[in-house]
Amino acid sequence: MLKSIFVAVALATAACAAAQTPTPHYTGVPRDYIAHDFHFSSGESIPTLKLHYLTLGTPHHNAAGHVDNAVLVLHGTGGDAHSLFNPVFSGPLFGPGEPLDITKYFLIFPDDIGHGESSKPSDGLHMKFPHYDYDDMVRSQHLMLLEGLNVDHLRLVIGTSMGCMQSFVWGETYPDFADALMPLACNAVPLAGRNRMMRYMAIENIERDPAWKNGEYTTEPTEGVRTAAEMILIMGLAPLQSQKNFPTPEAAEKNVDSYLDHAVKVDDANDMIYYLDASRDYDPSKNLGKITAPMMWVNSADDFVNPPELGLAQQQVKQIPHGKFVLLPITDDTRGHGTHTIAKIWKDYLVELLKESEPKP
Repeated sequence: MLKSIFVAVALATAACAAAQTPTPHYTGVPRDYIAHDFHFSSGESIPTLKLHYLTLGTPHHNAAGHVDNAVLVLHGTGGDAHSLFNPVFSGPLFGPGEPLDITKYFLIFPDDIGHGESSKPSDGLHMKFPHYDYDDMVRSQHLMLLEGLNVDHLRLVIGTSMGCMQSFVWGETYPDFADALMPLACNAVPLAGRNRMMRYMAIENIERDPAWKNGEYTTEPTEGVRTAAEMILIMGLAPLQSQKNFPTPEAAEKNVDSYLDHAVKVDDANDMIYYLDASRDYDPSKNLGKITAPMMWVNSADDFVNPPELGLAQQQVKQIPHGKFVLLPITDDTRGHGTHTIAKIWKDYLVELLKESEPKP
């Protein structure tokens, strides 16, 4: 199964936080939606686009016959629907009495285009696969909900990292579709500066590996993938936890070697290129005023991917009519960019959002 560096860093660092707390194991019900003749923002198209997704809970229909308890849960770059079944995310959220109690809500977890068991370059098209972006991902999710699940309204969209950015796309593109939005660990500007530099260098290292062969490799270009993974690894780490967990040179080096050896076994080079580049035209900054749903936007102060010193969110949230921004301080519980997965840290803000956005009878 594909597992990106972004996701693996988050889950590896989060695992320490969950080690002492047994939680239920959620698996979800697997389903597929097929979109025919799907057209992408790039002008490319594909005859058949498969979107795989998992669900937890049962849809509830209101008096008019519409599903009124659906929640869309969006994963990060290179992840899949299973990413957010991690106990540090699912444990504090999905159980009885928790904010997203699956006896109350119908949770929907898509594998985004290019990820998991959904259509992706490694299925066979390689670099001939359409060059998707976040707009395509959100539009395909919208189709999946309407045509695959007969869901025409969402109680909540909640997303981590890439899913965080998609939450902004959802709010601007379909402003009346969800009662509330909770983006976790992102900014609402183009991915320029250090973020884009990192992605560009990772892609360049794969494409400059002679074994890549313009995407028509028969064996993985492991040197390119490994070098790309090194850059993404450092972006996802939290300095405090890295120093605590790997306090000697030997421990730090052993962790890197173990991590990168795993990365080259599970990551596909073409898939990496595509999902790292999918953010190339992301820019919700011009239309933040169109987001009418209540929004609880949460970042953490030790997030190297979205550094707080830029001060972007604090200013941009003022343009969102019903938006709130929370910057979580650095603590023993935060895990840098991976804090988005540690639900116990921010779940009270989710409770607040759900309460404030409760539909009127």
